[in-house]
Amino acid sequence: MQTHKNHGAHQRDFSFDKRILLLCLIAVVIGVVSTVAAYVLLNSIHFFTNLFFFQTLSFEDRSPAGNTLGLWVIAVPVAGGLIAGLIARYGSDKVRGHGIPEAIEAILFRKSQMSPKVAVLKPLTSGIVIGSGGPFGAEGPIIMTGGAIGSLIAQNFSMSAAERKTLLVAGATAGMTAVFGTPVAAVLLAVELLLFEWRPRSLLPVMLACAVAAFCRPLLLDSGPLFPIHTAPVGLAAFGICIVAGLLSGALSALMSVSLYQVEDWFGKLPLHWMWWPAIGGLFVGIGGYFEPRALGVGYDVISDLLNNRMLLSAALSLLVVKAVIWVVALGSGTSGGVLAPLLMLGAGLGAVIASLVPGSDPTLWPLVCMAAVLAGVLGAPLTAAIFALGLTGDFNALLPLLLATGVSYGFTVLVMRRSIMTEKIARRGLHIYREYSVDPQERVFVHDVMATEMVSIAASLSLKDVARDYFGNEQKHRSFPVVDTQNAAQQRLLGMLDRESLLSGLHKHDENQTVATLFDEVPHVALATETCQVVGRRMAIQHVERLPVVTDKETLHLIGIISRSDLVKPSHTVFHEEHVRERLFSR
Repeated sequence: MQTHKNHGAHQRDFSFDKRILLLCLIAVVIGVVSTVAAYVLLNSIHFFTNLFFFQTLSFEDRSPAGNTLGLWVIAVPVAGGLIAGLIARYGSDKVRGHGIPEAIEAILFRKSQMSPKVAVLKPLTSGIVIGSGGPFGAEGPIIMTGGAIGSLIAQNFSMSAAERKTLLVAGATAGMTAVFGTPVAAVLLAVELLLFEWRPRSLLPVMLACAVAAFCRPLLLDSGPLFPIHTAPVGLAAFGICIVAGLLSGALSALMSVSLYQVEDWFGKLPLHWMWWPAIGGLFVGIGGYFEPRALGVGYDVISDLLNNRMLLSAALSLLVVKAVIWVVALGSGTSGGVLAPLLMLGAGLGAVIASLVPGSDPTLWPLVCMAAVLAGVLGAPLTAAIFALGLTGDFNALLPLLLATGVSYGFTVLVMRRSIMTEKIARRGLHIYREYSVDPQERVFVHDVMATEMVSIAASLSLKDVARDYFGNEQKHRSFPVVDTQNAAQQRLLGMLDRESLLSGLHKHDENQTVATLFDEVPHVALATETCQVVGRRMAIQHVERLPVVTDKETLHLIGIISRSDLVKPSHTVFHEEHVRERLFSR
């Protein structure tokens, strides 16, 4: 085994690919374009809000709650829903929903290919729906729109599906950064929800795109935190409250997720084409908006009031109940809109209730904590939720409560729910996503650890007749055998692998007294002892072989072993032992 002592000298912590430089360069462009797309989306929301509720052509940021339409306000979301349904039916049905599941589906099941229609119609539809009072945020639409931009740019280059995925996610997260000003949270969203891997090839372009979007954001949009607040440092007494807040937030997350898909099932039973469903959802939105005007639209002003303790508890509860109902019904109808802003509002409302029950505590802390915890439970992304809340507020005093509450909420939903809002929709299309990932055991084990060193080889000097009789008779032990040049006993140079089919073909073409060496005139496929089982396993799959000879290097082709597909299973035994075999290391 002296030969393998230095195998680590040729191994790297991460795979190296010079194409990462190209991906990073394109990611810079995507970051800029996605920021512009975010600017267009937000202004389209402002435009349609002014058009629908105030009958003016303006890009001024106005709340739909200030309208004077009276009962006519009920008709506005209906009109928006009807337009959205028409666009979805005759434009692209990919504009339906809140965007993140669609992005995940494109990544995992459609080779990260998205159409130009989505890039245009998604922000248009979302602008119309939210501008007509839809109780949604802009984050889901911009994630899908940015993802479509990244995918379209990538499709103009000769790229693999994995590289397109990287640029799709770069566009999605850059768009999120531009809307909320939270680049770190956007990167974490990519890691926890979109990339399904941890590689420099994917992580660096995403980080770069988010950084570019963050630098460009002040040029087009507001700078600084969206909801700046400052809470007091917490003490030990807050520990128990964080646990309770996390549990309640997890329960609310589960309730909203179950309710959403229950409503979706109800819509599926209607004897109407799905094109009409958003209009029906809009009717509920309009009725809710008539009684609670502040429930209409994105509702950033409501979130700010809840975080800053500027709302009476009774008024907040009434508003949030209406918001929850109309959001669930509208999103369940298949219209276009995001989930983050409504969930932030609902979580902040839950925190306001907790703050009222905990006298003496900072009333601004618990809306912030619950806001993040609800988001963690719904998304199944606790780190994203915690850092997202920090980025929105700039309040680092809340870091510890945020981490604890989001962790508890995430744990609660993992235990009680099979799937999240993000994956349930995909599962209903017959596609399952397993969101856990770890280091592949085959990446940790090298060929020399599992290969067979005791092998049966065929001397190249033997005749075809002798080989057929001695190795491929009735007592054949293996499907294929390595053929080696034995002229130098100390250096058995590999010529190739011989199976029955190749032998019969050789007997058909050559005289049976010819040596078996005449069958080999190409460089053989081999495995190196210093390669990982994962690399060799992929090679076997591509070449459709059951066994590969193992050599010291590709120059000498000195044969030292054989690795088969059955050997590649051996690392899994170690993993099984680590996961399922329980041991007590210290006994009483």
